[in-house]
Amino acid sequence: MFRPHQTPAEVTDLEDETLTAANGAVRSVQSATVEMPAEALDELWNPRYLERLARTYWAYLSRVTLHLIRIHYRPDGRDVVFLFKPFRLLSFATPVYDLSGDSGTVTWSIAGGLLVSRRGEGLLRITVHRLPILGGDALATAKVRVDVEVSNFYPAIAEKISSHLYRWTQSKIHVLVTYGFLRRLAKGELEPSVAKRFEDS
Repeated sequence: MFRPHQTPAEVTDLEDETLTAANGAVRSVQSATVEMPAEALDELWNPRYLERLARTYWAYLSRVTLHLIRIHYRPDGRDVVFLFKPFRLLSFATPVYDLSGDSGTVTWSIAGGLLVSRRGEGLLRITVHRLPILGGDALATAKVRVDVEVSNFYPAIAEKISSHLYRWTQSKIHVLVTYGFLRRLAKGELEPSVAKRFEDS
């Protein structure tokens, strides 16, 4: 969601926390801090840019896989597919947006897909949280912590083949792709929304 007028930004402090519970549920969180002028962040702190941040995540996923993975939008959600619709890797419900106070979230419930062993469970969430501002004027530096979280996800590859295989393939790829997305936020080039839910915000 980060800069309508090419305001310089910096991405730092990338972190990864990926854990698998005893029942096989995966929780994976990748985080980064984005720094920019406080005045620029004030311009961006609205639902429209939160929606564009979410779209940028999907667009980056498609671009970094050379469009082998594509996003198909439905009135009631979206599908992550490998080349064509029959190969639905993941299906998501319609996103839920919440922007209040110093935090904003976009949450997609995982509805199913080839990569999921338990349908109707799990979620993908992007969270942005404003950290305390350093300095007192319009040129002060603002910091936003961005988290990309997958929770309660039951990977099919872990259940049907091996948890070790999942850990060294799908899980590693997910972390690398998400790190790439977080680093890209420094460019401030947000994709236009497809759904345009908050176009007039």
